[in-house]
Amino acid sequence: MRHYSEEFKSSIIAKMLPPNNIPIPDLARDTGIPKDTLYSWRIKHQRSTGNTSAKQQASSGELSSAEKFSVVVETASLNEVELSEYCRRKGLYPEQISAWRDTCLQANASVSPKVDRAQLSAQTKQIKQLEAELRRKDKALAETAALLVLQKKVQAIWGEPEDEKSSSGSDRK
Repeated sequence: MRHYSEEFKSSIIAKMLPPNNIPIPDLARDTGIPKDTLYSWRIKHQRSTGNTSAKQQASSGELSSAEKFSVVVETASLNEVELSEYCRRKGLYPEQISAWRDTCLQANASVSPKVDRAQLSAQTKQIKQLEAELRRKDKALAETAALLVLQKKVQAIWGEPEDEKSSSGSDRK
């Protein structure tokens, strides 16, 4: 088993991390170091620094607002092919970047506070009305269920009502 100096390990780890982001299979081919060794170095580095890779963060949605903005800025001048390559390298989807770009564009849009307040009060009023209607319907449903249960209990105790017996008896004749 071959031993590598800490300085050499650090230089290889730096190639794996941003901004280089060289894929481990490429590094393994170029350096002759087994892929498993490179993966373990990267994992140990991430654990020691407490950082996860950008690809893991992106896939789990853990990118900060600043990181998302940085991605938007980096990709602003890329064409579709370059953007696809960038997304594959970073573990992102073009749709994510597009949504982040839209959010950035709308961040400084001026909206009247009066419109916000009016919209909020209308939504609050509608929510209260819907909640009241839901409570009313829940009560009606509970009452209906209780009546059905009572009706079944009455039938179990007293049997069928006289009207039904006489009509069913006349049908048999």
